[in-house]
Amino acid sequence: HDDRFVVKKVSRIEFQSLLEFATLYFNYLAKALFSQVPTVLAKIFGVYSIIYRTGSKSYKQDVLVMENLFCGREIETVFDLKGSRRSRYVENPIKTDVLLDENLRQVMFANPLCMEEHSKALLSTAVYNDSLFLSSLNVMDYSLLVGIDSDNKLIVGIIDYIRKYTMDKQLETIVKSMGGRGGVLPTVISSKQYKNRFRDSMWFYFLMVPDKCMKLPPSIPSESNDQTEDE
Repeated sequence: HDDRFVVKKVSRIEFQSLLEFATLYFNYLAKALFSQVPTVLAKIFGVYSIIYRTGSKSYKQDVLVMENLFCGREIETVFDLKGSRRSRYVENPIKTDVLLDENLRQVMFANPLCMEEHSKALLSTAVYNDSLFLSSLNVMDYSLLVGIDSDNKLIVGIIDYIRKYTMDKQLETIVKSMGGRGGVLPTVISSKQYKNRFRDSMWFYFLMVPDKCMKLPPSIPSESNDQTEDE
């Protein structure tokens, strides 16, 4: 065991959902690889049904195998970001807790997630591409997993992207929206709404800092400088 993979339990609905769009998914990843299209989807390598027996009874568990984004890294802080503000806060977190959107918003002005111009452009393009693809499949409820390692480097990837916007989710949307307060959108929304909110939030969460290659706009002389030059 070299920690390169993550095995995760999935529901039967999620299992069937992944089987339905598997061909489109692998075609998308192939295009990203061979055409160098930016993507941050955490790669899924396969889905399996495990059957085990206890006495005379047998049980089945569906699982997926995906890449471990943090393999070989000394991760110190982890955020799971959806772009939602509802029930997205961990109170009194300890070091091993995975933090959520509201935790990031609480600290981002004092300790922002900083990126150089090229890195933010690359991430934004990848988020745009991936969310467009997932929305076309009617998939929602995915997250951007962000890890900060001991060298203060960011490792990111989109995870949990196999949940389609099915009838049960539509019903949950209606129920939650009826109880919404303060204009805050419910956690469960349509895949198109989710895509737009996700893109906007990921752009907001990462602060762009200038680097040596960044082109700055030309300065505009102030009126005082104009008067000095005229004199």
